[in-house]
Amino acid sequence: MIMSAQAFHHALKIQEDICIGCAHCMNVCPTGALRVVNGKARLLAERCVDCGECYRACPVSAITVEQDDFRRVFDFGHSVLLVPELLFGQFPEDVDKTLIMDALRQVGFSEVVEVEHAASLLKESTHDYLEQSEQERPLISAFCPAVVRLIQVKFPALVDHIILQKPPLDITALYYRRKLEDQGYDPGDIGIFYVTQCAAKIAAIKSPVGESQSYIDGVINMDYIYNKVYSTIKNQKNSFNEPKQKAPEALCPEGVLWSLTHGEADQVEGRCLAIDGIHNVIEFLEKVENEEMSGVDFLELRACDESCAGGILNPANRFLTVERLRNKAREQEKLEREGRRPQSGIQHYRGYLTENLALQPVVPRSIMKLDEDMTRALNKMRRVKDLMNTLPGVDCGVCGAPSCSALAEDIVNNKGSLRDCIFIQRKYEQKKIQRPDESYDIMRRIWGDNKLLGNQ
Repeated sequence: MIMSAQAFHHALKIQEDICIGCAHCMNVCPTGALRVVNGKARLLAERCVDCGECYRACPVSAITVEQDDFRRVFDFGHSVLLVPELLFGQFPEDVDKTLIMDALRQVGFSEVVEVEHAASLLKESTHDYLEQSEQERPLISAFCPAVVRLIQVKFPALVDHIILQKPPLDITALYYRRKLEDQGYDPGDIGIFYVTQCAAKIAAIKSPVGESQSYIDGVINMDYIYNKVYSTIKNQKNSFNEPKQKAPEALCPEGVLWSLTHGEADQVEGRCLAIDGIHNVIEFLEKVENEEMSGVDFLELRACDESCAGGILNPANRFLTVERLRNKAREQEKLEREGRRPQSGIQHYRGYLTENLALQPVVPRSIMKLDEDMTRALNKMRRVKDLMNTLPGVDCGVCGAPSCSALAEDIVNNKGSLRDCIFIQRKYEQKKIQRPDESYDIMRRIWGDNKLLGNQ
């Protein structure tokens, strides 16, 4: 099934029955997309970029990442699984890649294909893109969907810096679907599935940015497939060293490293920088927005520490994963020097893929826009400024918003009240404008009965 893009889809879900309203998630969210209401975390969908920082911070696992029903794999006569090289980096060194791919076929997939086979093609096209593009520098990779959404909502003035080329996942999905159709498979009988290490890629598949549709039919979370594969291998101890399938087609070294920090930047000519970790990315984008740097041609920006190796759905330690993949890349470099690595089949579709490589312009979706009407927006901006002179500026979060500026914006959009601020409450009580029991009711509305009554 091909899914179309409408509004932002979000893969991160809050389980209210588990949430204890601790505000850890609210305090780490880089876009201020969370509030506490009635003692529970609440997501502001228009602000969320599915970076997963809230997932990491939640102490009770009340935030989960959605996954498609695995049984959908069997709805298709020919199910193809697209896997990032990261999947193989999750396993100990003594578990051979061929065994992993064999196990994936045994659990229900007709074929298993590594996403990064598109890296060599993308490397060449990016070189041409930088030479020919008249976009303002620095150009920013579209690889990380959390970063693309971050730019849309928090740095809308920078959307024109995004390179309008599909990432490897979309290129490989397009390639393999076309390849199977050329082999005579009924398009309706082909199911393309993807193993993901992060929530943002799920969101990008369900509601693509820069594309009207995704050619991926379902998404499977990395931790889920890892456990499924590992149990399959362990249950076949007697044949552990006797894989039933032929060895997979070898990736080029740059393909092995593409999803790691510097994976792209090291393949691009000119002055290129690689920044990982979403708060580091935000700090750097602020410099770009404020024109505080010059002479940079290309930015590789990744939301997770150690890039995709630090994805929230990876079961293995990110540093061990990086080490394994770098060792694998060195092995591939040796094969290349010896002329023993065959050319990837994706090169046979080079012309077709190049014709379909472009993304549509990325549209800004600024969270800073207070109103669609310019006059009302300006009035709201002035009111926010006035409120900031009234609010204490301590960003304590007791109001259920992550900062005083967030509360001010909520107030002008009729989603909050000045009386939500505990400092304002104390002032109003001293001036006899507000009774203590009214202040108590406000805190109960924000934090719930359990917090105030001491039941948690």
